[in-house]
Amino acid sequence: MTPTFLDALLSAPVPVIAEVKLTDGTGADLLGARPVHEVVDAYHDAGAPCMSVVTGRWFGGSSRLLREVAALTDAPLLQKDFLTRESQLRQARELGASAVLLTATLLPAAVLGHLTEHALRLGLTPFVEVRDEQEIDAVTHGPDCIVAVNNKDIRGRERDRGDLERSVALLAAVAGSGTPCPVSASGIHRPDVAAHLVDSGYAGLLVGTALLRASSPRAWFAEFDRHRGAHPGTEIP
Repeated sequence: MTPTFLDALLSAPVPVIAEVKLTDGTGADLLGARPVHEVVDAYHDAGAPCMSVVTGRWFGGSSRLLREVAALTDAPLLQKDFLTRESQLRQARELGASAVLLTATLLPAAVLGHLTEHALRLGLTPFVEVRDEQEIDAVTHGPDCIVAVNNKDIRGRERDRGDLERSVALLAAVAGSGTPCPVSASGIHRPDVAAHLVDSGYAGLLVGTALLRASSPRAWFAEFDRHRGAHPGTEIP
């Protein structure tokens, strides 16, 4: 039986969600001449426990990309898009997703709560993305959710490099939501910095552009694992 997205990440030796997306926030191509199956195979080879598939049009995505990746892997998949309706959650499940992105910045608290409940009824892991303590306070069903700090600014279409200090500052508040799996998401480029975030208390990370631009995702994962335990402090190296 395929584990849930949440369980797969919590039990992973290397708790990194590897992301499949066609372009970055500026529109720059991330796949080049590589077919999608080559990226998925590289993530499997690296030991990625689960994957994120960006279907949002800002990043050149579509529902077809999620369907394609789902046909290539049994790993649990997160659909990353701006999902705001029940029908979109049902479609995500039909396309092969195991988890869905719910962006607190875009959703009124009541709507966020409703969609969280609906996702859980469908057997989907809610992946609730937050940027500040007010948004964390709006999280419901925390023990059943992944709560992820977005280090980038969606209001600027995530064209910035990201502010990892946001993850450091919000870790205690995210843990206070009751989630068993706080995640730091986006803007994570270096394996040693990724290791620092896990050492600081994050149970998982979401990494996209860095892995897609790496010559070897497997080597990136290995370097991350080598640095774990080397950063006991709270300051980003």
